Amino acid sequence: MDNLDLIINLVIIALLIPALVYMIRLNRSLTILRQNQSSLGKLVEALNDATFKAENSIPKLKSVTEHSSSDLKEVVENAKELKDDLMFINERADNLADRLEGVIKDGRNIKDGANIKNAAPTAGASDQYAEIEDSKSEAEMELLKALRAIK
Repeated sequence: MDNLDLIINLVIIALLIPALVYMIRLNRSLTILRQNQSSLGKLVEALNDATFKAENSIPKLKSVTEHSSSDLKEVVENAKELKDDLMFINERADNLADRLEGVIKDGRNIKDGANIKNAAPTAGASDQYAEIEDSKSEAEMELLKALRAIK
């Protein structure tokens, strides 16, 4: 039996040595944790403050977003109105350009006709020239007005 007691004691000693080593390591870790407990508390407090600030910022952010959204809507509506105005001016300019082109073509036709006849213009031809000049000046005036409106 003495041998059995000796063997049991040796096994218990062999198991106690790693347990002691583990306890020493655990004690060191707990000591470090206790030392850093205040900094951990500060860290948790800072995290709580940051969370509180973030929660308080959400309504402000929503109001700023809504305000920006309404401003952006206004800009888009103004842009649509300007687009319509520009399209109208563009159509008017096209019409004026067509009218000017027609007047120029008519003027060339009259000039070509006058060169063919090689005769002095009659009273009817002078009326045509006056009419062309009047329509030309009207068209030029409308074109100038449209161009000034664009600026």
